[in-house]
Amino acid sequence: MLRPERMSKVSVTGSKGVMDDVVEAVHDCNLLHVTEYDNSWEGFEPGTPVQGADDTSEKLVTVRSIESILDVDPEDAGPTRIVTDEALDEELEKIRGRVNELEDRRDDIRDELGSVEEQIASIEPFATLGIDLDLLSGYDTIDVVVGQGTANEVERAVADAAGIAAFEVFAEEDVVAAFARPTDDADEDVLTDALVGVDFTALEVPDAEGSPEEYVAELEHRRQQLSSKLDTVEDELEEVKVKRADFLLAAEEKLSIDVQKREAPLSFATTDNAFVAEGWVPTAEYATLKAAITDAVGDHAEVEELERASFDADGFEAVRENVSVPADPEPADPAAADGGDEVRADGGGGVVMRDDSPPVVQNNSDAVKPFEVLTQAVSRPKYDEFDPTVVLFLTFPAFFGFMIGDLGYGALYTLIGYYLYNSFEGDAFKSMGGVTMFAGGFTMLFGVLYGEVFGLHLIATYLWEGVVGLSHAPMEKGLSPSGQSYALTWLVVSILMGIVHLNVGYLFDFIENLNHHDAKHALYESGSWILMLNGLWVWILSQSAVSYKPNFIFTIFDGSGAAPEAGEAISATYALGFNGFPELVGLVGFGAFAVGLVLLAVGEPIEIIEFLNVLVNALSYTRIAAVLLAKAGMAFTVNLLFFGVYVTESGSDAAYHFGLGHMPQVGDMAHGHEVTEIMFGGLVHSGPAMLVVGLLVLVLGHLLVLALGVTSAGLQAVRLEYVEFFGKFYNGGGKEYEPFGYERTYTTED
Repeated sequence: MLRPERMSKVSVTGSKGVMDDVVEAVHDCNLLHVTEYDNSWEGFEPGTPVQGADDTSEKLVTVRSIESILDVDPEDAGPTRIVTDEALDEELEKIRGRVNELEDRRDDIRDELGSVEEQIASIEPFATLGIDLDLLSGYDTIDVVVGQGTANEVERAVADAAGIAAFEVFAEEDVVAAFARPTDDADEDVLTDALVGVDFTALEVPDAEGSPEEYVAELEHRRQQLSSKLDTVEDELEEVKVKRADFLLAAEEKLSIDVQKREAPLSFATTDNAFVAEGWVPTAEYATLKAAITDAVGDHAEVEELERASFDADGFEAVRENVSVPADPEPADPAAADGGDEVRADGGGGVVMRDDSPPVVQNNSDAVKPFEVLTQAVSRPKYDEFDPTVVLFLTFPAFFGFMIGDLGYGALYTLIGYYLYNSFEGDAFKSMGGVTMFAGGFTMLFGVLYGEVFGLHLIATYLWEGVVGLSHAPMEKGLSPSGQSYALTWLVVSILMGIVHLNVGYLFDFIENLNHHDAKHALYESGSWILMLNGLWVWILSQSAVSYKPNFIFTIFDGSGAAPEAGEAISATYALGFNGFPELVGLVGFGAFAVGLVLLAVGEPIEIIEFLNVLVNALSYTRIAAVLLAKAGMAFTVNLLFFGVYVTESGSDAAYHFGLGHMPQVGDMAHGHEVTEIMFGGLVHSGPAMLVVGLLVLVLGHLLVLALGVTSAGLQAVRLEYVEFFGKFYNGGGKEYEPFGYERTYTTED
């Protein structure tokens, strides 16, 4: 699973007389990732499309255009069908003519409808004004301006203007009409000039007569008529879609296949009489491809496995293993079978038309495969580097589940994932559904260990305390004073998880450097970081210089310190009484860190400025504990508002309890201890009116926590994978495997 499927470079050589049959056979196999010929061989030219390719492409464009007009989608498909060339030509021409006719009518109606709507928009202010249109223009001695603005400002501006002998202003709402008689010596645009400094937008008076209200009514009637006609045309187009969608989808598929086949020679190296095609095929499928071509054309084409791609590399170029092909006792000469040219460009032996890198087929099990979507969100892995998907499968759901840790939320995440997986056809949605289901499963698992359902300690009470007989759940989140030491425990545990995670990344990088270069490069570029990471943290977790280190890192697992129950539940070191590595071990660790630093300085001096990454990267994993406490606090707050919380004991022994059945009084006994404080009485205990408010708070609050679980726990877990883990060894940039062929959905050949 850490490596992609093994790929083989394959060459197919033959005479042009059998090229069409070879193309047909290779297309049916859907296995060969074709290498484009780069015109590098003397005497060879890229092939030309098979006759009729242009006509087929035009038909394909026509079909797709019709599908776009009719808004055809895959859900409109009917049963698979056979589409013959004759039926395609005949039906396609009928559909094209009908759809074009309806489309032209629809466009004309839309154009006219748009024009009418523009006229209505332009005439509505005049209808508001209420003055007949023929009274607003056509005067010899009077200027008229109509627009939108403030009547008082317009009137003041006109009154103050020189060159106006008399005027009158009419207004209704924000529509203003100004009538003015200029003096004999006034400028032609005196009224317009007077309104230059006023907040006034002039409107063009329509060339019409009569009441503007009647004009608007006529336009609205015309709009209704056009809308009705448009609906009729839309219904007719929908009828065509219902009747012909299955044919169009099948026709598109058939034409797409035909175009693929007819244009295939563009990737071949050809002479007047022969062709050579090369490409990549999964090594396990090479025999299938060869058998298919042999069955199709016999010995008129030669299929050779030129090389098998290696997972090693020299620098950035893949090292490939040449495959020795035993000589045929009676070798065929397909290139010269018809008196044509000799194809072998190197005088015999395998030839490679282009030294391209193999495509990548990620080789993961069905359970791991959904997590490929997270890997590919960064980039597809290169052929010669590790595929980290299986590590994502093992760590991402665990990180997410550990941070949320609730049976109720986990069940909802699982249901959401199940819905995505089963309700959508796209691979991306199915993959995200699978990832969400796994994350939900781990959230439920940790929820049982934490003893929580939607933040309530019901599992702790009824399972771990009631059935198993423990004093509390095996794990606690550490919100109450009596369990606050758990927060420090999860802080250290997060760092330990990070150290393991980072070591895996550095180990992958070490192996890749060892394969791609040599042991010296691996030691300098990767071994140095491994020594630095582990050496520094062994020293930090040792008794060396203990007075300068926080005490809790030595007490959480020794059975007597911060959280003895946590140590017993989650670590075997509790039984050993672990309280830090001995001082000598710490000094050895610090020495390993120093050796790693020297190796890095010798091998990669430019990276020496980043040597503290071994500290910073591990500390970055404390975000796991931070999100754990944040999400627990949010769920606690929602439940506190609805159920209320009372406190037993006091000080560091204080414990918080939800008022699920009733809210006790201070001084009562609950959970074997005296109630010392009522933190909040709870909306559910505050009467019927507050109960309704409380239910709203409860539902919306938990929905918010559920959503923020994705945006906080999900994003933080992804960040740790991408930035901290991938950054140690992963480059990406692999080429997708795109075999020559087509997965039929709407057509059949039988």
